[in-house]
Amino acid sequence: MIQRITAADFRGMIISAAAEIAAHEEQINELNVFPVPDGDTGTNMSLTIGAGAAELRKDQSASVGAVAQKAANALLRSARGNSGVILSLLYRGMAKSLKEKETADAADITDALKSGVAAAYKAVMKPAEGTILTVSRVAAESAEGVESTDVEELFAVLIDSAEEALRHTVEQNPVLKKAGVVDAGGMGYIYMLRGMLASLRGEFVDSGEAAVSVSEKATFSDFSTEDITFAYCTEFIVERENVKSPDVLREYLATVGDSIVFVEDDELIKVHVHTNEPGNVLTRALPYGSFLTVKIENMRKQHTEKIFKEGETEAAAAAPEPVKPEKRFGIVTVCAGEGMASLFRDLGADGVITGGQTMNPSTEDILRRIEETPAETVFVLPNNKNIIMAAQQCESIATRKVIVIPTKTVPQGISAMLDMDLSREEGEIRESMEAAAGRVHTVLITYAARDSEFDGNSIKAGQYLALLENTLIANGEDIDEIFARTAEALQPFGPEIISVFYGEDVSEDTAEAAAERLSSLLPGAEVSAVEGGQPVYYYMISAE
Repeated sequence: MIQRITAADFRGMIISAAAEIAAHEEQINELNVFPVPDGDTGTNMSLTIGAGAAELRKDQSASVGAVAQKAANALLRSARGNSGVILSLLYRGMAKSLKEKETADAADITDALKSGVAAAYKAVMKPAEGTILTVSRVAAESAEGVESTDVEELFAVLIDSAEEALRHTVEQNPVLKKAGVVDAGGMGYIYMLRGMLASLRGEFVDSGEAAVSVSEKATFSDFSTEDITFAYCTEFIVERENVKSPDVLREYLATVGDSIVFVEDDELIKVHVHTNEPGNVLTRALPYGSFLTVKIENMRKQHTEKIFKEGETEAAAAAPEPVKPEKRFGIVTVCAGEGMASLFRDLGADGVITGGQTMNPSTEDILRRIEETPAETVFVLPNNKNIIMAAQQCESIATRKVIVIPTKTVPQGISAMLDMDLSREEGEIRESMEAAAGRVHTVLITYAARDSEFDGNSIKAGQYLALLENTLIANGEDIDEIFARTAEALQPFGPEIISVFYGEDVSEDTAEAAAERLSSLLPGAEVSAVEGGQPVYYYMISAE
């Protein structure tokens, strides 16, 4: 019987939880409702809690409260996607409850779980049932009924109730019901609890390595800044999703950088390269699969700074150095593809973060770019529904005011910037940008990453998929039919301007033909093809 847990116990529980989520990352990803090549939930939860585990491996805190705070801080900055942000909020609430605790008993853990759930529900503007929120809440409520003082028994009850709650998510969420699957975030939460219990029972032995690790950080004290030809140390791991040979990627790396380490097997591709074009490198790697980890570091900046101050943690050392404001307003946006990035810069963006589907940037990634923007107030355009919450976490930790415009697609972000007038007052800018984004309807055309069934539709791997505002409107092998269904879906909106942003796998001639096809189907609209260079999506179609 375990009646109290120590700092060492709690540290081991979180590390074990991270390992359990990492071990089942792909299973969680497979629960994505649409079989689009995003792989978000499992990957985002793993990267988020994995950062906490990495921090705790170096931690020697003597109290449960201090361990909880270290973990919460690491999860907050590394939170990716909605699932990762909610997970970080659960830990933030737990840390607040455990703050003064040297050790913790079953009652303390119950209170911490309830505090975590309250923090998560409070932060989510419109909490939906049938999600990780539901599963964590039901688990916390079940803990209140446990009379035993045995912490092991408490976690056994938590897991049983969480599993029961997860089974009901398919009925609570209409989208999950159509797809016939349970909630991916809820499944990740259960793996977290299982990992914690395994640690309590002595069934998990930490290897001392992160579930997905990258090479050690380079040091630069032995040479001058001028000796650094390529500024960015770029490292990433791709989980392979096709049998395409990576030789083309390997050859490309040799043309844009040096210090190349390229490791591949049937499941993963791991890359280390020094380059001046980190965004292009990541874009070239996307066709091979989903990113498990991404790390980009400015070696010139590291050379002129002391990386670790006395007693400072790695997470603290990595925090961005704020620049002094030189103007009232600035803009930071998220997108993938050099064409898209160039367009945003041309429209006035101060900073462009490479990200989107398959690689949701973390709160830390977004915060860094905010702090590098020389403005008193920074507007952030996430351009993806799964990045909005990560961006919103920056509002409370940035050194300047942050306003998140909740754009869910890149076309919405472009429209918002086209309507932007920074000579106006803050409230007017926000209102006009949100209104402009709201006038845009977006169709995303991609491919099915796996076979699936959704709402009576049989979807086969490799088929085209067309989604309008996250609703499946067409699937099949005939792209002309996909465009016909797209035009049919857009017709009720009476679009006047349609922009067809074409991706890296689409030629200009093919894109022009696609634009002509849509123009013939929607004769009342002005249709144009624009090079976006985005991965994952063949076309992003904006209709206003």
